[in-house]
Amino acid sequence: MTPVQIGIIGCVLLLVLLVASMPVAFAMAIVGFLGFAVIRSPGAAMSMITIDLYDTFSSYSLTVIPLFVFMGQIAFHAGISRRLFDAAYNWLGSMPGGLAMSTVGACTGFGAICGSGPATAATMASVALPEMKRYNYDMELGCGAVAAGGSLGMLIPPSVVFIVYAIMTEQSVGKLFIAGIVPGLLIAFLFCLTIYLNCKLHPHLGPAGQRVSWKTKFASLAGVSETLILFIVVIGGMFGGFFTPTEAAAIGAAGSLVIAAAKRQLTPKMLARSLRETVRTSCMVMIIVTGAVIFGHFLAVTRIPFELASSLAILPLPGWVIMGLVILFYLVVGCFVDALALILLTIPIFYPVVTQLGYDPIWFGVIIVVVTQMGVISPPVGVCVYVVSGIARDVPLQKIFRGALPFLAALVIAAIILIALPELCLWLPNLVK
Repeated sequence: MTPVQIGIIGCVLLLVLLVASMPVAFAMAIVGFLGFAVIRSPGAAMSMITIDLYDTFSSYSLTVIPLFVFMGQIAFHAGISRRLFDAAYNWLGSMPGGLAMSTVGACTGFGAICGSGPATAATMASVALPEMKRYNYDMELGCGAVAAGGSLGMLIPPSVVFIVYAIMTEQSVGKLFIAGIVPGLLIAFLFCLTIYLNCKLHPHLGPAGQRVSWKTKFASLAGVSETLILFIVVIGGMFGGFFTPTEAAAIGAAGSLVIAAAKRQLTPKMLARSLRETVRTSCMVMIIVTGAVIFGHFLAVTRIPFELASSLAILPLPGWVIMGLVILFYLVVGCFVDALALILLTIPIFYPVVTQLGYDPIWFGVIIVVVTQMGVISPPVGVCVYVVSGIARDVPLQKIFRGALPFLAALVIAAIILIALPELCLWLPNLVK
C-alpha cells in the first residue's frame, strides 16, 4: 500500500475510535503511532512518540496555557465573575431580557481573563441562572444565553484555542489575541441584540428589571476595574511589545493573585482548589496537544496534507469557493468534535491549502474559532450546552439546545460579516510591528 492509502485507513480508524468514545488524545496518539510504525518502522515510531511527549511537556511556548488557566481560576474564586455580573446587570437589567444580556456581558468580561469556553459557561451558569429563576425568566432563553455567552471564552483573548493554533502554525500569539477582540465584541453585541429582539417580541421570556440610578450604575463599574486592569496589562503589554505572551501570562497570573489578596479572598483552601483545577485542565490540554502532534507526524509521512493542498489549489474554482468548502467542513464536523481537538486534527491538512490560496493565516485562525464556536452550542456534542445542563439539572437538555439556536443564527451572521470584511479581524493586528 502507498503512504496515502495507509493515511486514509488511519483517518478512518481514528473516526471509528472517536465514535467508540475513546478519548480524542489517546485515539490520535494510537493511530499516529501505529501508522508511523507501518510506514517507517516500529523503532522509528517509538523514537518519534518519545520525542513528541518530551518536546510537548517541556515546551516553553506551551507554558502560557497553565498560566492563563491559573489566572482564570484565581479570578473565579476571588469573586470577579460575580462582580462582573452585578455591574452588567446594573447597566442592562432594566431592558427587556436585560438579565440575559447582562450574562452575555459578564461572559465577555470573564472570557478576557479565562481563555476557555466551557469554563466561562460553567462559571456564569452558577452565577446567573439562580438570578434568572428569581426574576421568572424563561429558562430556555436563560440557559441558551449562558451557553452561547460561555462560547465567547474561546474567542476573547487570552484564548487557549488561539494559543494552540499559533503554536501549530508558527503565528504570533499576541497578534491572534488582538485579532479576536473586535470579532468577540461583535458577537457579544449580536448575542445581546438577539436577546433584545426575542424579549421585545415575547416579553414573558425575559421581563425587564427595575431601573437603577446613574450613581449606582457608575459605582458598579468598580467591579469591572480589576478585570479591565488585568486585560490592559496582559493584552496591552503584548500589543505594545513590552513582553512576550508567556511573560504576559505570568504577569496576568501574578496580577490575579494580587487582586485576590487585596480582596482578602486568597486563602490556602482557595489557592489549593485553583491549583488543582489548573493542573487538571492544563494536563487535559497538553495531552490532547501531544496526541495531535503524534497524529500530525503520521499525516506528514503519508503526504496527505500536501497532496490535498495541491489538489485543491489546482481545482478550476475561485479561491473563495474552496475557502467556503473548508469553512463548511469545520461547521459540520464542529458539531461532532470538540473545538480544540478539531483544530489540532485538521490544521495540518487545511493550513497549507489556506496559505497556498493566499489567505491571511491570522484571519483564518479567527474564522476557524468563530465557526467551531458554533459547534460548542450545537447538538449533538455542544460542550457548553452540556456544561450548563450539568448545573441547571432541572432544565431538560433538549430545551437548552433549543434556547441556543437563536444564538447559532447570530454566529452565522457574524461569520458572514467577518468573511466579507476581513479588516475587522486584521485592523488591530496590523498595528503591531
